[in-house]
Amino acid sequence: MLKKVMTVALATSLLAATTFATTTEAEAHRRGGHVAGAIAGTIIGLGVLGAYAHSRDRGYYSRSCYEGRRRCDVVGQRCWYNRYGEYRCKDDVRCYRPTHCD
Repeated sequence: MLKKVMTVALATSLLAATTFATTTEAEAHRRGGHVAGAIAGTIIGLGVLGAYAHSRDRGYYSRSCYEGRRRCDVVGQRCWYNRYGEYRCKDDVRCYRPTHCD
């Protein structure tokens, strides 16, 4: 559905940009064509950026995904002698949030 709406919006913006670019008459020492060109370029550029952004996240939006609860695992232990000569150990803990998709 979103793809169809984006296609219609892109076609409409392209039609509007073409209409604005062709309706200005060419006259000597007039700068009206630059404004129409800037509007057309902006509309086309935003359309291309929107299509690119939509195509990047296609896999993410195809399913319903969410982050799960935070999980922490002990992956190792580091031990050392401190400056007082005591033997100290510290657990190396790594935490993550797994992604669950329906």
